[in-house]
Amino acid sequence: MMAARPVTPRDAASLVLLRRGPDGPEVLLGRRAGRHRFLPNLYAFPGGRLDAEDRSETSINLLKYNDDFLRKHVAGDRRTATALAVAALRETWEETGIALGPVAAGRLRPDLARLTYLCRAITPAESPIRFHARFFLCDVTGLPVTLGGSGELLDLGFRPLPAARRLPVADITEFVLDQLATLGPDLRPDRHAFWRYRLGKPLIRWAKAAPDGGSR
Repeated sequence: MMAARPVTPRDAASLVLLRRGPDGPEVLLGRRAGRHRFLPNLYAFPGGRLDAEDRSETSINLLKYNDDFLRKHVAGDRRTATALAVAALRETWEETGIALGPVAAGRLRPDLARLTYLCRAITPAESPIRFHARFFLCDVTGLPVTLGGSGELLDLGFRPLPAARRLPVADITEFVLDQLATLGPDLRPDRHAFWRYRLGKPLIRWAKAAPDGGSR
């Protein structure tokens, strides 16, 4: 019997929301309900797959990265990279109620200027549901934050990094949490990971961040 052909990963994006707490950085996580086919009952960052509408959404500010950086590290072209950032903010607004950008007539107009690119990961080939997820980072320290959203993420809240590490999470989420613990006071990464799997084991390729942070 022939082996099943691996599922093609779908483009997706997640947003890691950080704020400076009294005991160090705090990160927003919520638990995915048991009815979910993907990562049920695990804690995760807000995020989801790229929708067609994300490609046509008009943001009020662009990503702070040059085209070459976006093509090499986020997606094959600026338009797709921008759409992924839009997806990260849209999903975050839907799942948590946090709007990074103005909302009018029930629609978020995303502000991409606050985002920092963190890393990307592809689900294992043997998984029946696969995503090529890009992780963006946003410091929301001092911003008015009221949690709400669709209820897709349960037990939603900001947690100090040590407490977040003790929650049941997927291996890529654990990896991202470990990376957050290495960030300096400016909360900017000095390198970016590409997390994949080979023969069921994680394979990580690192790329150095642009010297100027990729700013335009």
